[in-house]
Amino acid sequence: MTKNSSGCPAEMRARLTGPMPSLKTPFLKDGAIDFNGLRRLIDHNIAAGAKALMLTAGDSHYVSLSEKDIADVTKATVQHTAGRALVIAADRYYHTSQAVEFATFARETGADLLMVMPPDWGGSATPQSFAEHYRTVSQVMPVMIVSNVFIARGAKFGLDTLRLVRDTAENVVAIKDDMCGEFARKMSLLVQDRWAVISGGQKQNHLNNHPYGCDGYLSTFITMQPRVAHDYWAAITTNNAAEIRRIIRDIDHPFFELVLGLPGGFNAGMHALLELKGLAGRWRRKPYHSLTDAEMESFAAGVKKLGLLD
Repeated sequence: MTKNSSGCPAEMRARLTGPMPSLKTPFLKDGAIDFNGLRRLIDHNIAAGAKALMLTAGDSHYVSLSEKDIADVTKATVQHTAGRALVIAADRYYHTSQAVEFATFARETGADLLMVMPPDWGGSATPQSFAEHYRTVSQVMPVMIVSNVFIARGAKFGLDTLRLVRDTAENVVAIKDDMCGEFARKMSLLVQDRWAVISGGQKQNHLNNHPYGCDGYLSTFITMQPRVAHDYWAAITTNNAAEIRRIIRDIDHPFFELVLGLPGGFNAGMHALLELKGLAGRWRRKPYHSLTDAEMESFAAGVKKLGLLD
């Protein structure tokens, strides 16, 4: 790939622009990974226009997966995507040597980019040690930073780290933001000329960051109702402020109010949506709560009322 002036490969940045899904690892009722469901989910998202597929430690349920599970999900995603979209692999609180080992696996498997999540138990890292971690892993393959590792340490810690990385790690090429607000704006101004910037979920968070330099955002709707994601992105690219406000006010806010109020929270709702779309079951590994039949019926009624199920 050739590089543009930002340092992020131009082809990669193009695929990181616009709405993209964060893949939820589907499970069978007995807790086994539903690899057929994962393949259906990949096909569905690509057909919906996704140019990149993101595995994450959170949405992809790495907290309840073994190291072998994580490797198997990564490999299955790369193999089934087969070059039709960019694949963003992810690690999970790996120390530097372990992160390098996983990066080597991800690169050899065929992933395009690796989201790196270093450990920081007890506030034990420093901006310098984080920066060294990112630099070391990026020597193996292109790296995406995720800002949620900075949440407990605060905005200054995160921005100090990013300054060090920006100036010393050429193969760090993207960042996914989860902190939002003032941090996201300052972060974008700091790195957007070199890295692709991806906003976490909800359109209001993307809109808050967009004027400061934000290439893409994680979209629930690219999976659930692709027309909403594409209508919003068309409004962004044409600067149609009235349409942007309408989509956020009439669709995004009501949907997230609905899903955040579910027993088991947001992720329980995301897995329930997989079932409503006919892609996989609602199930998650225990002790996580999966919606009951009655809860599913109520949730489905709410989603239909918003006009989000065909």
